[in-house]
Amino acid sequence: MLLSSLFVAGAFLASSSASPVTNPLIVHEKRSNIPHGWVKRYSVDGGAILPMRIALTQSNLDQAHEWLMEVSSPDSLGYGKHWSADKIANAFAPSEEHVHAVKTWLLSAGITTERIAKSRSMGWLTFDATIDEAEKLLDTKYHVYEHEETGQPHIACEEYKIPASLKDKIDFVYPSVHFDVKLKIRQESDSQLENRKFGPGHWQPWNPKNPGGGSLPKWNHWWLPHSSIIKDLQNCDQQITPWCLRYLYKFGPGNSKNPKNSYGIVEYTPQAYVPSDLDLFFKNFSTKQVGARPTLQSIDGGYSQQSQMSFNYNGESDLDLEYAMSLVYPQSVTLYQVGDNTEGASFNDFLDALDSSYCAGDDPTQDAAYPDPYCPTQSQDCYKGPKDCGGFAATKVISTSYAYNEHDLTPAYEQRQCNEYMKLGLMGVSVLYSSGDYGVAGNGGQCIDGAGPDAPYINGTLGGRFNPSFPGTCPYITSVGATQIKPGTNIVTSRTQPEQACETVIYSGGGFSNVFSLPSYQANAVQTWFREHPPPYGSDKFNNSQKTRGFPDISANGANYVVAVDGNFTLVYGTSASSPTLGSILTLINEARYNAGKSSIGFINPVAYAHPEAFNDITEGGNQGCNTPGFSAATGWDPVTGLGTPNFPRLRDVFLRM
Repeated sequence: MLLSSLFVAGAFLASSSASPVTNPLIVHEKRSNIPHGWVKRYSVDGGAILPMRIALTQSNLDQAHEWLMEVSSPDSLGYGKHWSADKIANAFAPSEEHVHAVKTWLLSAGITTERIAKSRSMGWLTFDATIDEAEKLLDTKYHVYEHEETGQPHIACEEYKIPASLKDKIDFVYPSVHFDVKLKIRQESDSQLENRKFGPGHWQPWNPKNPGGGSLPKWNHWWLPHSSIIKDLQNCDQQITPWCLRYLYKFGPGNSKNPKNSYGIVEYTPQAYVPSDLDLFFKNFSTKQVGARPTLQSIDGGYSQQSQMSFNYNGESDLDLEYAMSLVYPQSVTLYQVGDNTEGASFNDFLDALDSSYCAGDDPTQDAAYPDPYCPTQSQDCYKGPKDCGGFAATKVISTSYAYNEHDLTPAYEQRQCNEYMKLGLMGVSVLYSSGDYGVAGNGGQCIDGAGPDAPYINGTLGGRFNPSFPGTCPYITSVGATQIKPGTNIVTSRTQPEQACETVIYSGGGFSNVFSLPSYQANAVQTWFREHPPPYGSDKFNNSQKTRGFPDISANGANYVVAVDGNFTLVYGTSASSPTLGSILTLINEARYNAGKSSIGFINPVAYAHPEAFNDITEGGNQGCNTPGFSAATGWDPVTGLGTPNFPRLRDVFLRM
C-alpha cells in the first residue's frame, strides 16, 4: 500500500544471493531536512551505547490486503471469519532466508551472534552497539537533536546505508532518520493556558507534532451553568447531549450485555479522567451509571493521575468516557491507559501491549522506555516495572482521539504501524481514529512549505500545502470526521438534513494521503468525487493524483458537546468527540450481531463504502485551512465528512444481513 517514501535506494546493484560482505552499500533512508521543531545540537561520543533495532520485511504483505478483504468485504464468502493471533503471527513472520541474510551482514561487521536477539515472531533483530560500531555499520553519522518545544533529546542520523542485497529484506533501522514525539503534555500554568488565542486555526498546541497537543479537543474557556443545560431536543443545535446523539442517529440505549462484546478507549497519560466528573455527568444523563467506572487496562504504568487538574489534562478522557460509557450502557467500556506520568508513551507503546512481536522493534530514543529511567526513587507518578509486550487483549472496537500529522513521521514507520492495524482488522477489531480539527491543515494549523517528504512546516495562515493526518490516512483504520447541527435547526421538526460539516470552533480534518495508495474499497467513491466535484486546487496544494487514500471515511457530530470537566460543565468541540460516538454505535451493532450468533463486524470500511445508503449524506459546509476554503461537502463521499453520518437502523440491518 506504500506509494511514496523517504527511501532513496539506488539501483539493485547485485543479486540477492551475493554476500553482504562484498555488496555495495546503498542509501536506504534519507532526510534532506530536519523535521519541524528539532535542532541539531552535537555529535555523540563514539563509546556511547545505542540499542539497535532492525525491522525485517514481513512475509506475505503482498497478500495482506486480499486476506483482509476476504474477511471484511460484503460479497465475500469468508466475511466475518476472522483470524486468530497465532495464525496472523505465522502468516507474516519474515522468512528464515531473510533472517539469515541480515544476521550474516551483522556478523561480517563484527556484531557477534551472542549480541543479536530476535523477537518471538522473527520480525525484529536487536542488538546493542557503540556509536562507532553503528556509524561504521550504516556508513552514517549520529548527532543529538533537541525538540524546541519539549526539550526532548533524540539521537538520529540524516541518512544511512545497507548492503544492496538486503534492500528488500529490511524495512528500516532504529535509531536512524525517524523522529517520533511521545504523547506527552508540556506543563503550563493556568494563566498561560487562559492566554491562548481561541478559535479555528488559532489554537496553539504545546507542540504541533504532539498528539497530546494539537489534537486535543477544544473548548471555549467558560463554564456552563448547570441550570442552562438543555432538557429537550429542540436546542441540540446549541448543546449536544447523549439524547441528541440518539435522536440524530436513531439509536436507543443498550438493552443487553453480551460478554463477547467490548469497547475500548485509548488514553495517554497524563491525560486522565476524573471519577467525580463521570458521576456528575451520569447524574444528569445516565443515572443508573453513577459510580460506574471503565475497566482499566494499565499499559506501561498507565493510571488516571489526579495530581494535574485542568481541561488540558482531563478534557479528552472525560469527554471520551462520559459519552462512550453512557451511549453503550449496559455494555462495559475498557480504558487502555498508556504510559506513566513522566516517561509518556507513543502509539507504538499501545500496539506493543497488544502484539509482543511488534514490541521488540521499539526504539528507546523515540518510544517510551520502561522501567522509567527518569523515575525518582520515591515517586508514585512513574513506572518502575518492565515494558508491557503482549498480554493485553484487543477489544472489538477501539477508538483513539489523538493523531499525528502524516508529515511528522517517515513512510516506512507509518507503513509498519499501519500493518499492525491491518492485523487487528484480520482479528475482527474495528479501529477508529479522529481525522483532526484543522480542516486541510495539520495539528495546530500547520501546513507544508513545498513538496517532498522533508519540506518544512509553515504557519497555515500563510498558505502552504495541505497537511493530512496519521493514522487517519492508513487504509486499515476508519477515519472519523466531524459534523454539527446547522445553527437554528430544530432536529425534531426539521424536514431536511439537520447537519453540515463542522464549522464551529473546529473544522473536520480531511484530504488525501501523501504516503498510502488508494485502497480498492474506496476507489469508486474517490474517483466519483474527483469527476463530479473537482476541487479548485492543483498539485501545489495537495496530492491530486487520484491514486492516494482519501479521508475521513465516516463522520459524527463534533460540536457543542456538554462535558463535565473538573467539577463543572463546559462545551467541547472536535473529532475527539466524533470518534468515540461512532465507536459507541459500532459497539451496539456488534451487540446485535453477537445476540444473533454472528461474529464482530471487524474492519468496517469495505461494507461502509459498499452501502452508502446506510449513512446520512452531508452536503453542506467545508474544512478550510492553509489559507484556503479547503474542500467542500458534496453529494456522496467527500474529503470533509466522508460517507456522512451513521443511520443506526440502516447500518445495523446491513451488518445483520452479512
